[in-house]
Amino acid sequence: MSLSDYNKLEIDNLPNRLTLFRILLVPFVIGSLSLCLFQETWVRDYQTTLEWIAGITFTIAAITDFIDGYIARKRNIVTVFGSFLDPIADKFLTVSALIMLQALNRVHAIIVIILVLREIYITSLRLLASAEGLSVPVNSIGKWKTVTQMIGIPLLMISTDPWGIPFLFLGKIFIYLASFLSLYSSVVYSIGLMRKVNLMKMQHKESKKNQTII
Repeated sequence: MSLSDYNKLEIDNLPNRLTLFRILLVPFVIGSLSLCLFQETWVRDYQTTLEWIAGITFTIAAITDFIDGYIARKRNIVTVFGSFLDPIADKFLTVSALIMLQALNRVHAIIVIILVLREIYITSLRLLASAEGLSVPVNSIGKWKTVTQMIGIPLLMISTDPWGIPFLFLGKIFIYLASFLSLYSSVVYSIGLMRKVNLMKMQHKESKKNQTII
């Protein structure tokens, strides 16, 4: 086994630790928002605190997503474990938060369906591309979708207007923008993959034609 192959199998590194930390934060987000569903007086008295716990925890988790990706690129740390776990951690965080926000009537169910199905679709698209030896790289639209979603979700967790800032209203703007970018980026990714598949077919036909001539 070469050194590069050994490094790809490594598990204990800083990006992977941050990814695992992000997964460990998910229950705190779900737990805090779940308590907000109860109507008991003692819960209502602490609802604002619980919302802030959920919002801040989600924000910290989202920041670790950026940091672990930055460190992995900067130090050229690409591992099988990290490639597998990082997207799963993202899905755990965003999907669970969106479901809880829908339960709290902070976001429309259609928006949740769009965002969740988009994640499933893009993951399936990447698996299909990988099976054919192709890739579906993240484009600028996908990046903006992630940014708007990661801003909108924690804003939707805060039902009050701290410092006169309408967090809930701003959150809805960002999450609706994220849903639009989700649909748009899905079309762009699909067209891009179809072009790569057609190009691969043309190259394969050309190769067979050349072999026949020889």
